Amino acid sequence: MKTGAKILVIDDEKSIRRFMDASLTAKGYEVLLAKTGQEGIKTAADNHPDVVILDLNLPDKDGLSVLRKIRESSRVPVIILSVKSADADKELLLDSGADDYLVKPFSLPELLARIRVALRHAINLREDITFKHGPLEIDFGKRAVSIDGKEVHLTATEFDLLKALVSHAGKIVTQQHLLTEVWGPHAVDQSHYLRIYISQLRRKLEDRSVDLRGFIVTDAGVGYRIQI
Repeated sequence: MKTGAKILVIDDEKSIRRFMDASLTAKGYEVLLAKTGQEGIKTAADNHPDVVILDLNLPDKDGLSVLRKIRESSRVPVIILSVKSADADKELLLDSGADDYLVKPFSLPELLARIRVALRHAINLREDITFKHGPLEIDFGKRAVSIDGKEVHLTATEFDLLKALVSHAGKIVTQQHLLTEVWGPHAVDQSHYLRIYISQLRRKLEDRSVDLRGFIVTDAGVGYRIQI
């Protein structure tokens, strides 16, 4: 029986596509396959998958350019497959919009776990969506935040930063990504902005409820993530 979740696999290796198709179908997923970057971009646009698994080495386009193209119109979770394991490579891909990074060779249980995490943490920030976590409630349409039913007053910048973090809940969001998304590309070197506003968010959220302690986690030297 299918779960209803559609997984798009973009990989030029026939053996990998066959393995993914058989393994993911057996777990109930609906599998879409693409062997080139261009085919993957079109398939993503036409079929609106729930998760994209993207190999970096493609015959017509590099995976990074495919990732950036998908990100122009979609927030679908993207899991990168690569033989590269350097932190600098991972940081570049996270900054460019990847949600996760899996180094080849990998095991099927690890892949399935990453897919489950991606599906669980994918938060569609449409205007009618409300995010809830313990006593915290965020209404994105009204740009309103409350804890235990009591309104929390956030500045526009604080709200935009919280929204950027929550939209990637459960995964690390790099400092550069947050600075670019909230303040713009001119601010990528202004990490002091981030430290100040993260501190303010913690004071306004975590200090008001013991249930929210540790809600915003610092990954030293990399970025921040929402713990859910």
